[in-house]
Amino acid sequence: MPEDIRYETDGGIATITIDRPDVHNAFRRETILELNEALREAAGDDGVYVVVLTGAEGGFCAGADVTEMPDWSEEMTEEEYAGYLWAVQNVVRQLRGMEKPSVAAVGGPAVGAGCDFALACDLRVIGPDGFLREGFVRVGLVPGDGGSWLLPRLIGESKAKEYLLTGNDITPEDAVDLGLAVDVADDPVERATELADDLLELPALAVRRTNALVDPEQSFEEYCERAIAYQWECVNDPEHAEAIAAFGEGREPEFERDYS
Repeated sequence: MPEDIRYETDGGIATITIDRPDVHNAFRRETILELNEALREAAGDDGVYVVVLTGAEGGFCAGADVTEMPDWSEEMTEEEYAGYLWAVQNVVRQLRGMEKPSVAAVGGPAVGAGCDFALACDLRVIGPDGFLREGFVRVGLVPGDGGSWLLPRLIGESKAKEYLLTGNDITPEDAVDLGLAVDVADDPVERATELADDLLELPALAVRRTNALVDPEQSFEEYCERAIAYQWECVNDPEHAEAIAAFGEGREPEFERDYS
């Protein structure tokens, strides 16, 4: 039974909650292991169509729990530290690699790796008390969990460097202005779930393949080749046929699905 993570499914939506509110949902080693397992479960569950990632009591994730951090240089070898950091990076790796869309509900601090977890999601909703902070430089570290790769691709190199090199906060209003957040909401989990519900109303295969096609690393020709393959899958998808029929008949589509 997980101690640091709550994993709940309802009507095709998996909600993963980092549940350590006494430390603003900062993570320890066990949290990372449980978070990776929850993401694997969501990715492999055919009854899950959208993932919502959030933190307990209206928060998100304040990065690593410094009260449980060892003295890395004294207690671990470089190889051991690499293994630990790989596991943290794998949360980002899984979120980035999962074709099922993910929505981050950021109600509180999203700091360091917690910021990177939010950036790795496909969509973000932020609350009035939420903020994003790549604060690694302020404690003498580099963004080891994906931030220096993710942020420039989301908001451009120059603006990303402003936040990466200063460690300054990205406020809710700035997050929306920069295109990082869909919305500022008093209840970001509720708003994130509304977005998830909107996605559930669409043909699932088309949503997943569209999500996979958004890849800034591929060339245009690579994109075109993948698009042909994905489009052929979608053409033969029963949900495509139902969506076309519903459009022609002036009604909402009715997809036959087994939700978790």
